[in-house]
Amino acid sequence: MSENGRSKTIQLPASITIRDLAQAMQSSPIEIIKNLMLNGVMANINQQIDFDTAAVVASEMGFEAILDVPDQVHEEEDGEIPLWRRIIANEPAEQLAPRSPVVTILGHVDHGKTTLLDAIRHTDVAGGEAGGITQHIGAYQVEHNGRLITFLDTPGHAAFTAMRARGAQGADIVILVVAADDGVMPQTKEAAAHARAAHVPIIVAMNKIDKPNADADRVKQQLAEIGLIPDEWDGDTIIVPISAKQRRGLEDLLEAINLVGDNMQIIANPRGQVIGTVIEAERDRAKGVLATLLVQNGTLEVGDVVVAGTCYGRLRAMFDYRGRKIRKAGPSTPVAVMGLSDVPSAGDPFQIVDTERDAKLLVEERNLAHQQAAAAPKAAITLEQLFDRFQAGEVRELRLIIKADVQGSLEPIINSLNDLNKGDIKVRVLLSETGNIGENDVMLASASKAIVVGFNVQADSAARRLAEAEGVSIRIYDIIYRLMEDVEKALKGMLEPEEKETVIGHAEVRAVFRISKVGNIAGCRVLDGEIRRGARMRVIRRGEVLHESNVHSLKHLQDDVREVKAGYECGISVKGFEDYQPGDSLECYTVEKVAVE
Repeated sequence: MSENGRSKTIQLPASITIRDLAQAMQSSPIEIIKNLMLNGVMANINQQIDFDTAAVVASEMGFEAILDVPDQVHEEEDGEIPLWRRIIANEPAEQLAPRSPVVTILGHVDHGKTTLLDAIRHTDVAGGEAGGITQHIGAYQVEHNGRLITFLDTPGHAAFTAMRARGAQGADIVILVVAADDGVMPQTKEAAAHARAAHVPIIVAMNKIDKPNADADRVKQQLAEIGLIPDEWDGDTIIVPISAKQRRGLEDLLEAINLVGDNMQIIANPRGQVIGTVIEAERDRAKGVLATLLVQNGTLEVGDVVVAGTCYGRLRAMFDYRGRKIRKAGPSTPVAVMGLSDVPSAGDPFQIVDTERDAKLLVEERNLAHQQAAAAPKAAITLEQLFDRFQAGEVRELRLIIKADVQGSLEPIINSLNDLNKGDIKVRVLLSETGNIGENDVMLASASKAIVVGFNVQADSAARRLAEAEGVSIRIYDIIYRLMEDVEKALKGMLEPEEKETVIGHAEVRAVFRISKVGNIAGCRVLDGEIRRGARMRVIRRGEVLHESNVHSLKHLQDDVREVKAGYECGISVKGFEDYQPGDSLECYTVEKVAVE
């Protein structure tokens, strides 16, 4: 209770974790868990509770809860906002101030990303030569017309996606580099899809405009075909012709960044809660752990106790992008820091706490949460679950990544999906292209909470392993109307369970016996697994499936049995088939109904 006897007011979002609620009330998570238990609610420290539940707990602990409706930021379309954006949304409006835009550069390999980064870096003549640890800082700042712009020197859209998958989304603006002589390539499409899925505005840098075979109009047409319509064609994408090698057009590009930044309301509170993102980190033999941090709110100072992911430590030294020692860093400032206990992962959010003891407790909680998450298999999000999340107000769209065998298949699929955009849930195709499903497709789906849909294509083994680890659903079809039917049913919440096949054993036909009134019986040896009466059976000869039906009868010696395991001999009769030959392979399998992914 406050000194005047009234409850203190506290703003809470629509849902909040126990840990965040404890921080908001400056209380112990244990106290909140005890309070919930008294109210019949069992919860762990990382569990989300809704506003009503949080309000009851707050009331019993002397607070009056008010539902916070952020008006400083636009909510992401999938209902999720990066933590640093949520922090800024709750800062006092009078303390918010403009900050420098943070820019990352994406694009196809060999289209000039590295050359452009180097050219931009050297436009800052006053910066002098890069020295000291600057080579490893992974970010730098450039001044243009008296205003700073922060560039993240990341190795491409894989790093950008990894950051998004951890909820970081460090960049405000994406520069998409496209070579004027080469045009839009597969990686260009992927990079654009990653940026759009992150709801980050895109500026196209049309590089190599000095080449004799450069064709700007063709590139603009290709960009328009992937949804990046040039502003000169009444679209909303700024396209800047440049030559990174000849350093032409760089001023125009920097001006375009400031122009887009001015329209975005890029703000932060320099006096607020300190939070940001790990850009990169390494262990240096001489300096120990060296991490590059991007401050996104508040002001980071030497001596602060920082927690980044499951690493922590008191900052012993800070360096700016030129390698100069500094004492403090405000919003949008990249800094290299020394003092962390271990090497954090790129994309990990960081925050400061009061003491190293608090940091250690927080890291222990996170390690425990990671162990619990690792012990539980990561189930893929199904179409049905997405519909349930929509009904709960958690998602507003069904995100798909479409891969098809040929361009002629893609067009009718995309057109048909667009026709479905009439109900409450919208279908949003993040990426559509030809070719098999690979790891990049799964990375995009993981970061964007999308489902990968293939038509007449395969998913390679690496992509399937990654999908299983990341909980990404991959669905493959060979009939367009079945694909459309499943998506439409998912949108209506009517998705039927599908049949899942599980192979349980194989047998080889060694001899064929004729039994009167019964017919031919295959004398077999079970090679692996088991053969089960009543299960399904596939008769295979020289790689070709001759027949599929149920196991009609199964005998071991003279006895009817329910199953025969590997290493034993048996007599098998498959319903509707008698043309067995020695050497035939019999594949036994079961079919069960499962929820559609």
